[in-house]
Amino acid sequence: MDDGLNKEKPEVRLRAYRAIDEPKTCELFIQGHTQVLTNIGVTKVTSSKNEWANNPAAFVIVVESLDGEKVYGGARVHVAGGSEPLPIEQATGAMDPSIFDLVWQFAQLGTGELCGLWNSREIAGYGIGSIFLTRAAVAISTQIGLKSLFALCAPYTVKMAELVGYNIETSVGNNGTFYYPKLDLLATSMILKDVDTLSSASSDERGAIFKLRNELNVVRLEQLRKKTIKIYYEIKIPNLERWSLNELLSQYKKLEIDNNTDEISLNLL
Repeated sequence: MDDGLNKEKPEVRLRAYRAIDEPKTCELFIQGHTQVLTNIGVTKVTSSKNEWANNPAAFVIVVESLDGEKVYGGARVHVAGGSEPLPIEQATGAMDPSIFDLVWQFAQLGTGELCGLWNSREIAGYGIGSIFLTRAAVAISTQIGLKSLFALCAPYTVKMAELVGYNIETSVGNNGTFYYPKLDLLATSMILKDVDTLSSASSDERGAIFKLRNELNVVRLEQLRKKTIKIYYEIKIPNLERWSLNELLSQYKKLEIDNNTDEISLNLL
């Protein structure tokens, strides 16, 4: 049994899976993410907003203890055309319905959204809740077959998203921005338009993501701001023989929904 993170020599596993394959790990993700939201004062989080756990087009990345009993952080990649709209559609559709047309346009070749990024206080400062999970999410998107990725970014993650190849999408909202999840918080709509080549990414981030794609299961010592952490990467997604993006897209219809702002799922990047 894992007794907690060793702060002097931290070791974690960073692992990818399809949400419907691991309900127990999804529950640990939800519990951890909910606690983080509660800590920052977002309390209107309901179980109805965790339907992604049953979405066959949702993929999850967790940072967990080596025994798998504790989840320290995570992120998700939702594919357009699943059992629910993309989080960015749910969040902004009532404010600007043109988001539905935009997602539909990119979905024809396979698009998704990087969302739900979080990390616990226990692992803060090691880069888990920022660059390492983001790199991994972009890396696994080619396994799923995606050509592009959306994100709705908090102000402090816009720069990080730009480093991995995202650009602000000014055609929606107020030049790309929305007040979400409440009027004193600003979110920015962004799109990574070339998941395969990452032409807009910084050279360092492009290289790091390509390394992950070439060696999906690997152990690395990662360093950020003089802090070092040993990460056991396991990002080769199991059971992909049961996944068909083409089948998903053949059943996909353009969505138009109402947004209920009383219930918040805060799926920002």
